[in-house]
Amino acid sequence: MSTLRTLVHDEATAALPRLTPAEAAVVRRELAELAAGESGGGLFEQLRKLAAAVPERLYDDSARVLLRMHEIAGSGNLQSNLSSLSTVRACFDLGLVGGDTPPAELVVGRGHIAPAFYAEHYVRGAFPFAPLTTLHRGGLTGVVHRDLGFGNTMRYSLGVGVHQAVGLAWELRRRGDGRKVVCLAGDGELQEGAAFEALRFAHEADLDNLVLVVDANGKGIEPLAKPVSRDYLAAYLGQVVETDGTDDNAVRDSLEGLLAAPGRAALVCRTLKGAHSFRPPSASGAPGRPSFSQTTGPLLADRLRRTKRQAAVFTADMAARFGFKDHLPYVNTGLAETLSVGLTLSLPDPTLKVVATDGMYYMDSLSMLTEATTGARNLLVLAGKSYGQWGGAHNAVNLLGGLLNTRVYEPVTAAEFQACLDRLDREPGTAHVVSAVDARFEPPGTDCSDDLDGAVWVTPPAPGRSGTAVVTFGYAGVLVAEANADLGVPHLHCAALEPELPAETVRLLAGVERLLTVEYNGVQGGFGERLRARHLLDAEVHGVRGDILTCAHAQQLRRHGMAPDQLRALLGASAPSFAEGAAKGEEVRGAAASA
Repeated sequence: MSTLRTLVHDEATAALPRLTPAEAAVVRRELAELAAGESGGGLFEQLRKLAAAVPERLYDDSARVLLRMHEIAGSGNLQSNLSSLSTVRACFDLGLVGGDTPPAELVVGRGHIAPAFYAEHYVRGAFPFAPLTTLHRGGLTGVVHRDLGFGNTMRYSLGVGVHQAVGLAWELRRRGDGRKVVCLAGDGELQEGAAFEALRFAHEADLDNLVLVVDANGKGIEPLAKPVSRDYLAAYLGQVVETDGTDDNAVRDSLEGLLAAPGRAALVCRTLKGAHSFRPPSASGAPGRPSFSQTTGPLLADRLRRTKRQAAVFTADMAARFGFKDHLPYVNTGLAETLSVGLTLSLPDPTLKVVATDGMYYMDSLSMLTEATTGARNLLVLAGKSYGQWGGAHNAVNLLGGLLNTRVYEPVTAAEFQACLDRLDREPGTAHVVSAVDARFEPPGTDCSDDLDGAVWVTPPAPGRSGTAVVTFGYAGVLVAEANADLGVPHLHCAALEPELPAETVRLLAGVERLLTVEYNGVQGGFGERLRARHLLDAEVHGVRGDILTCAHAQQLRRHGMAPDQLRALLGASAPSFAEGAAKGEEVRGAAASA
């Protein structure tokens, strides 16, 4: 991570209009202190020093701080943080957080409750206010990270925290260290296959130094089908204690007792949780345009009604994201995305098998997806793509394209989506992966529905011109079309990750002075690199490089050089040769990275 000044200054300054006068005054003092000279040490130590330099506390209740953080950010998982807040406070009270010699090691498996820790650090005087205004906007990450005072880092996988805790407990015992490991988890998270495996190992290895604290709020993203099983936890962990998870004292006393008692155990904290994702109230009160992914459910339902096709629809808590509710029957497997794929394996060949998953989740289920793409017919994978708070692997769609018997598409119109289903009907032995972006946009007037595996000119090339041309994949075509509205750069749009371009089109692209490819997913092994390898096109590949930053969609575009004004600068760059064009592209990406 960056130094504190780099992390905070620009984003906190941009947040000033969204702050109260009192908040803005404190933030300006903190920024002035930063400008006067940043102190040394790691990021967490710098946060402590800045908090000490500007000690005024605007709020003394971390629940209120959490609300303000999410109101300022406009997104996040407020209710998840609130449901675990008493547990977080207990961890502070018992010295598991912030102390030099904690009585036990803490692993936060429920990784997206990091803001609850930031809020509690703030009211206890260890965090300044300015970083809190940068949540999900390229400043404070919404998931736990070592640089921010946590003992572990989480990236994409639910259930991985239980693995981290079990591994640490095993290592402490091997070294003869008598301390216990406390793992904070959620009841939805425990539906993950990874969590099952880790708890089984803890039982079989007879680890006596593990305390699993479960936030049992009865919800993952959707309500759980059944509450977490006390018998299941007891089978692997022995002692199970239940308490009121909304009572600070009850949680603290229960956890303290389990830390003092011999053996491993589970503490089940009964809590309440509202809506999974925070949404600021609409100024108009009217619902906004649905994301493209939310339109896929109604489109699929309409097709099934028209064709009278038998279908089995499985999703790991993603029904709302794909617009399934009130439109078609589906089976929610909870947060067990591998199970969603596995349930398709023995269904009859003619049945349309739909697995609706997420840009994070399908990274966990690649092994089962390989089994499905080689053994199941009529398989449709709806691969949701969101570069929001959680982030995700930038090349996940590309990895799916590398599975056997798989074709990957990213439709941006209803007609393109239906064309994907038409193609699956014609070729049921090939698994069709449909990357459904969460973005909200006006559907373009031109699409690839007539030739899904080919391409369509959004802006046709003018006769005799051979300057710059751009080829796009999926959602990037929408972004480039907006940027290119009055530039007139020839623009070829593709819906397939590996398009089949006619020889005439390839010759035209090979003859331009500067060829750009733009993709919203990652460039590593992606659309542009595949065009270069397949057709030997001397293309400048533009897209997300490195890891996806954890911030809201609009900021995500800008930070990865994909905002319309950045794309316009890239398209309009004067570049008589590919080398100069590539240099300009790197300049735009560099400016985006430092924004």
